[in-house]
Amino acid sequence: MTPAAPVPPAPGTGGALAWRSPAARSAAKYRAIFATQLAQTAAYPADVAARSLSIVVFMWVFIHLWRATYEAAGQSQVAGLTLAQTLWYLVLAETIVLSKPRPAAAIAEAVKDGSIAYQLNKPYSFLLYHFSVGLGDSLVRMVGNLVAGGALVWWVAGPPPDPRGWPLVLVAMTLAWAIDFGMVALIGLLGFVTEEVAAFEWIYSKVLFLFGGLLIPLDFFPDGLRTVAERLPFAYTLYGPARLFVTPDVDRFAHLVTGQLLWLALVGGLAAAAYRAGVRRLTINGG
Repeated sequence: MTPAAPVPPAPGTGGALAWRSPAARSAAKYRAIFATQLAQTAAYPADVAARSLSIVVFMWVFIHLWRATYEAAGQSQVAGLTLAQTLWYLVLAETIVLSKPRPAAAIAEAVKDGSIAYQLNKPYSFLLYHFSVGLGDSLVRMVGNLVAGGALVWWVAGPPPDPRGWPLVLVAMTLAWAIDFGMVALIGLLGFVTEEVAAFEWIYSKVLFLFGGLLIPLDFFPDGLRTVAERLPFAYTLYGPARLFVTPDVDRFAHLVTGQLLWLALVGGLAAAAYRAGVRRLTINGG
């Protein structure tokens, strides 16, 4: 008698993953990690709300600072931006920065205390695990910061820019977050060599504040400095998405995403290479 062909398990059963392609099974793992962290962070709304208070304080300061700047200039527009556009730009830039996790500290700590040796035996990529956890954590914080900061600016300066451009901004923000994660992961991987990475984190944050356009939009920079800053990866993580938010445009979006994909490929490749080198160093030194 010819044996019966195996019957695939019913959808929703644990064995269903066995019938997926390796790529699908891998993606499912990281989706599960992302969903778990998302649910865990969302389970503490009071903590999210408390963290969102900082953007209200920052934006209150920015409102008075930039209102005085525009009044002193005596113009409704400065560098092509109105006061309302500048404030909404700053809301999104601050949201991106304040919603970020700190994977550099987590990665460096795992190297320093030796727990990375345990994590290397897990059936997932060490870097993609931290990426998925960070994304789930950041998404909840992003919503809280955007609502809190946006409510204040809406009250002071009027409604946000055209919502039809928001899907484009969401794509740009996702790529911006991925680029930033790659750069911060590189800092964390320095822990294989230096153990402590706090100084490198501090330097990176200050460079990001200046050349990313967090404190001052790059539109206000002198022409030469602006040209240089717009080509650095920092502009693609902050200035680009925030500027697209206040002036949504398909050509601007296409130019931004093209640059983001190029920087993501470069930074992601460097992070993967640094991780492999670090693991080899860890193995050779005996952990």
